[in-house]
This record gives sequence, structure tokens and C-alpha cells, in this order.
Amino acid sequence: MLSQCANGFGAVALTALLADGSLAAPSAPRDHVTGPWSPRSGHFPPRARNVIFLYMDGGPAQVDTFDPKPRLERENGKPFADKIEPTQFNNIGNTLASPWKFRQYGQCGTPVSDLFPHVAQHVDEMAVVRSMTSDFSEHTNANYLLHTGHGQQGRPSMGAWVGYGLGSECHNLPGFILINGGLIPSGGIDNFNSGFLPASYQASVFLPSDAPVADVARLEVSRQLQTNKLALLQRLDAESVQRIGRRDSLDAAIANYELAFRMQTAVPELSDLSGETAATHRLYGLDAEFEPTRIFARECLLARRMIEQGVRFVELTCPRSDGDRWDQHSGLKQGHEDNSRAVDQPIGGLLTDLKQRGMLDETLVVWAGEFGRTPFAQGSDGRDHNPFGFSIWLAGGGVRGGTVYGATDEFGYKAIENKLEIHDLHATMLHLLGLDHMRLTYRFSGRDMRLTDVSGRVVHDILA
Repeated sequence: MLSQCANGFGAVALTALLADGSLAAPSAPRDHVTGPWSPRSGHFPPRARNVIFLYMDGGPAQVDTFDPKPRLERENGKPFADKIEPTQFNNIGNTLASPWKFRQYGQCGTPVSDLFPHVAQHVDEMAVVRSMTSDFSEHTNANYLLHTGHGQQGRPSMGAWVGYGLGSECHNLPGFILINGGLIPSGGIDNFNSGFLPASYQASVFLPSDAPVADVARLEVSRQLQTNKLALLQRLDAESVQRIGRRDSLDAAIANYELAFRMQTAVPELSDLSGETAATHRLYGLDAEFEPTRIFARECLLARRMIEQGVRFVELTCPRSDGDRWDQHSGLKQGHEDNSRAVDQPIGGLLTDLKQRGMLDETLVVWAGEFGRTPFAQGSDGRDHNPFGFSIWLAGGGVRGGTVYGATDEFGYKAIENKLEIHDLHATMLHLLGLDHMRLTYRFSGRDMRLTDVSGRVVHDILA
């Protein structure tokens, strides 16, 4: 009797859900979240409540974005004057100066290249890290490391860890959402999976369109017919639980039924941008001539709307531009310009909008790729992968704005000052959310696992 009662609590939650007439309302108070995503307190008071992770797939070149190097200009076209580490490919060329100029912005005077004129307006809210490193020079392993803290497949994504630690403040939407702009990174959906954590914590994939989630619309002619079908599923699940005991997959399925029922109202409302002002549409670039800009603009605006509703962790992937992702082994100038044209105005609009609405102080915005690129050419007009020193930035949510942290050498090749690892980034993100990365653990395979493995330190110098 005890086993059957305990194992049936997941089904009981669905029964209560189906009897709740208030679900016809478009939204519910943040404190009404139940189940695995119920909101929980962290280890100490947080500086940020939500995260927007802007993933720059492929690896933007640090020396072309946020880390100017005059020596490259002086030695452009000459043989590279420093030791070259093993590269992804063998057609190594000469020293390659940046095709773009750098200018100082804001009261802090942080230099940003001409690739990012809109983002550059916000340097006083940003902490630019120039000394990030990765353990891998190949996309798939580097992506797994960036997203899960481990270079191999199968570990929980950082969004899943945040959900496990804090839950969510949103009742009608998933707590961890990936907005797929058209490019799922190397390594696939496992970059956003729950790994050994309960399945409920994996990312839900949305599209930046009028129908962001497939098959979410109610097909039945009446609400009662749908309720009857879900009630039948509940009874079948309850029988399965009684027969075989609790299973993570079954608990997750029950939670999915509940959430999908609520999303039928929430998702159409979320994706309807007609209520946003024309000025907001222009700010993000929804009316831009370049289609990838319009796609990423919608991603950024949807992310803001999700955060407003209490979604805990939102990740955005890049749209497919005329060239490739930020992976210019050749055609550097055209490729990087296409990618920056797609994301610069939308990101600038997002930061402006969050600040105007008073949301930036509680929203952590992170911009990062899986690694950087070499200061010498691949062939004549490309750059190869470079994990030895690259740039990322953070803004909002307890970050010390106007900060430049760390440094690479004169070529922008290797980190030589305040060198950081991906584990340090994860530890700092968790810290800003009120979580101690060493105490956020999950027992698996006889060991207390964590996002930062056995490493990681909080970078207090970039915190306000």
C-alpha cells in the first residue's frame, strides 16, 4: 500500500491539474509552479534570477571582436613570429590582421570592433573576458564542455543544472528553453540534455516563429474531450506505476502531459508579438532587410518575453546566414560580417529593452562561443580554431559593467593573464544565481557529480 501511494503522487498531480478550472487563464502567478520545476531557494541570496545565454556557434575570432592587437597590423602578411600549437587543419598561413577597426565606447572606453556597433553601446554594462580557454579545439567536444562542463556526450547541460538547483518561476512554460534559430551546434541536442539528472530538466526546443512548438494546438473540438483523454492517460500511467514502480521516464511523461496542457494557452500568447510596439520591433530589428537579423531579433524578443514570465534559463542559437556559422576557415571577412549583421542589432536591442524595463539587474546575459580563432591565417583569408585564449562577455545580473578581465599575448593567441577555464565561467554563473557550484551535486554512479566537475572558481573580479 505504501509503495502504491508513494509511486502514484505524480499521477495525483495530473488529476489535480485536470480539475483546475483556473488553467483557462493565460498565465498563473509565479509561485504556483509545482513538480520538478517548483521554485527553490539557492545557497545564498542571488544577484540574478534568470539567464539568457547567447551562443555564438562556431567560435568568433577574439582579435576581430573584443581583443584588438596592434602587432597583427604591423606584421600582417609576414610569417607568424611565435610558436604555433597543433591546429585543426594544416594549411597554416601568415599573420593576419583584423579587417575591422576597433573603437572605444562608453565611459569605460572598452574597445570593440566595427562588427558590433550596437552591442558596443552597452560596454558600461558588460564585463569582457579576454582570457577564456577551452580544453578542446574540435567543435563537438568543445561544445559539450561549454554546455555541460565535460568534453564527452551524456552530461547534463548548464540549463538543466540551473533548473535542478532552483526550479522555475514560470507555471505555463518549460523552465529551460532552447530557441533554435536554425543551427543546432556540433554535438546535437545532447548539448542541451538532462544527462543523468531527471528527464524533466532537459531543454524544450522552440522555434522563432508564429508556431514555436509543434503540435501544441488543441486538436479536439472541445476542452472536455481533451480532458477525458488526458484523464485516461493518467489512469494508464497510474496502473503502470503500481505495476513497475516509479521510473524517471514515466514521471517525466506525466509532467510533460501537465505542461503541454498549460502550454496550449501560454505558447500562442507568447509568440504573438502584435502587442509589442512598433518602436520595439525596430529596436530589435524585426523589420530588418537581412532575414537572419529578423530571425535572431525574434529570438531575442521571445527570450525577453520568456524571462518576463519567469522562465529560468533561455539559450539562443544562431540563424543560418549566407555563409556558415562563426567558423570561417576561409572567407573570414564576409562570413564574420554576415554573422555579426545577424546578431548585433538584436542583442543591442535586447540589452536596451531589458535595461529600460528594469530587468537587466536580475537577468544574466552571457555571450560566448566554444573557442576563438587563430591570429594567423588558414590558407589566405580564414582563421583556424583556437582554444588557447578567446573572448566572451557577461552583462546584467550582478556583473561589474565596464570591466575588461584577463589578457592574451601580443598576438591574441594565448591567455597570459588571469587565465580562465569553462568551469570558472560555470561557477561564476551559478554564483550569480545564488548557487555554490561545489554544493550543487547529484549522486550518480557512486559519485557526487557537479557541473564544474572537480574544478572551477568564482571570478569575483567581474562581479559588482
